[in-house]
Amino acid sequence: MKDSVESRLGIFFALAIIFILIILESLGGFSIFKRGFHVHAMFKNVHELKSGDPVKMAGVPIGSVQKIQLTNGMAEVTVDLDRSSEVRTDSRARVGFTGLMAQNYVSIDFGTPDAPPATDGIILQTVDQPDLEDLMTKLDNVASGVENLTRSFSGEKIDNLLGPFTDFLKDTKTNLETTIANIKTISDRIKEGQGTVGKLINEDTLYVNAQNSISNLQNTAGDIDNAASKARELLTNANDVVLDVRAGKGTIGKLLTDDTLFREATGSLTNLHQILIKINDGQGTVGQLINDPSALKNIKLSLQKLDKATESLEDTGPLSVLGTLASFLF
Repeated sequence: MKDSVESRLGIFFALAIIFILIILESLGGFSIFKRGFHVHAMFKNVHELKSGDPVKMAGVPIGSVQKIQLTNGMAEVTVDLDRSSEVRTDSRARVGFTGLMAQNYVSIDFGTPDAPPATDGIILQTVDQPDLEDLMTKLDNVASGVENLTRSFSGEKIDNLLGPFTDFLKDTKTNLETTIANIKTISDRIKEGQGTVGKLINEDTLYVNAQNSISNLQNTAGDIDNAASKARELLTNANDVVLDVRAGKGTIGKLLTDDTLFREATGSLTNLHQILIKINDGQGTVGQLINDPSALKNIKLSLQKLDKATESLEDTGPLSVLGTLASFLF
């Protein structure tokens, strides 16, 4: 009897331990005994997410969903994260899934390294995933459109579309054959090098002329470059001349920079002005000749006497001339 009671107690405790383990596993395993922190995320749609679903970062589990509740028209998801997780304040959460029929989970990205670590109670930014039902609805609409399009090209409608085109080909068969024959003839002539297009395609004359033109252009460009070099040299020389003139070198430089000639010219003009003043005032011989009427009268009388003397000399001989000159002078 004693063994029976002990056996029953042992079986009861074993079942109790197994039951506790099952409860712990349904609540997220032994992670409930670990020290962690809670963060929140607001989603428009959690896509069948439920409490106990895992929370992953880069595919590695870092916690679990604690609870889900509706708040202000949004689904507020509270997750329990391990203290060692590298969640940042700018990390973003989204509801992911491993397959169309697999378990959903909450995925959190790393955020930026410079952002501070997340603390208990903060609300993470979220990224809403596309709704599978909306995607399936859009795919169904696309399939319906493709089906309607294929129906529009079936049966009698195809005949109605292709009928006028077939009739057009029948009516213009002769013209099309003639046009194709003409095109073939033209292509044969071009291939044989006939006509302008044929010569352009088969002969290299245009290519050679183009090459010569390019060579001439290159030579012209070289001449222009040489002329430009000479022009630059002339400008350099002109600049040097200007610098020499400004420095007072050479005749022009001295004329422009040295005031000696200016002073001499000014002195000469001053002297000339004084001479003219004296002449105007009747000073000196020239002044008296110009301003004194008696001097002019004496000159006229002297000229008249000289004229009479020359006339008398013509009528006398040499000795008489010498006597006359002596008497005239003494």
